[in-house]
Amino acid sequence: MKLKSKTGLTLKHKPKEDDGGLYFPPNTDVETISTGCEVFNCVVGSGWALGRIVNLIGDKSTGKTLLAIEACAQFLLKFPTTGKPPRYVEPEAAFDKSYAAALGLPVERMDFADDDSVRTVEDFYNDLDKYLDSLGDDEPGMYVLDSLDALSSKAEKERAFGDPSYGDGKAKDMSKLFRMLTQKIKRKRVLVFIVSQVRDNIGVTFGAKYTRSGGKALDFYASQIVWLAQTATIKKVINKVTRVIGVAIRAKCTKNKIGTAYRECGFDIRFGFGVDDVAANVKWLADVNRLGLIGQPGLVATGTHRFLDTLEQHNDESYQMVCKKIREAVRIAWAQVEEDFKPKRKKY
Repeated sequence: MKLKSKTGLTLKHKPKEDDGGLYFPPNTDVETISTGCEVFNCVVGSGWALGRIVNLIGDKSTGKTLLAIEACAQFLLKFPTTGKPPRYVEPEAAFDKSYAAALGLPVERMDFADDDSVRTVEDFYNDLDKYLDSLGDDEPGMYVLDSLDALSSKAEKERAFGDPSYGDGKAKDMSKLFRMLTQKIKRKRVLVFIVSQVRDNIGVTFGAKYTRSGGKALDFYASQIVWLAQTATIKKVINKVTRVIGVAIRAKCTKNKIGTAYRECGFDIRFGFGVDDVAANVKWLADVNRLGLIGQPGLVATGTHRFLDTLEQHNDESYQMVCKKIREAVRIAWAQVEEDFKPKRKKY
């Protein structure tokens, strides 16, 4: 069966209505906001889910804070007049508001926590609970913690620096926090976006080589868990001067409660710009041999890099029109690929 889209693109297979959320298209009962990149949206199941907990994990320079900034910007774009301003809690004390503003985040519409207001897991619980209570009926919200690793616990703060901690109960406190607030988060339609840093899983001989702090609570309570890895640096030469202008990132969704898990994609992060979503979308379409879905045969025939260079020469209106077609082509191509990998019959 063929499905024709609004822009004339054709979908080879139409997913059945009783397929549920395990295959693309994902669970339509869950409201989402964009990640800022269409192919990344498909990886996580159409975007970051409201009313759920998201955990973003990565090493240094993998775009964790940048993706949180893009998520806040997308939230404000989707809810320009309704919804409470995103609450950004940053115990790392390293957030640069001027850089975030340069990336396009309207910082004047954000709710930034005071530097010393959230320093422990207990503070995090109280602040998040207070934010949830401040929301009105049917008023969506977003709460960012950047990062969980920078939080201590009340017991740790009261202990002398040289005293042994034995884990200091942080993992137990995190589990208790989510047990008490998960249902409230869902009812209030709040996206809780938690950033975590990578930790080596010391002594492991079987299983994952990396982990993150806070115990196993997020493994259970998070609906979307994404691991980020830097695969390369992007360099540019101008007048014989070479500078690193960005990094190439690989994102893998290892847990997904609104779509299919273990989907991944690559994208470039350009300094001062953010995620280069157009390039990521076009490169992915080329990887799965579906560039023709864009509907620009003359440009597509010139190759991916030439296509991107030519696209940059378009005026704003033409550029946005082609970008819209690219995003729709990604959604259609993703659905086609998922359909190809779907079981051919049901078990029951």
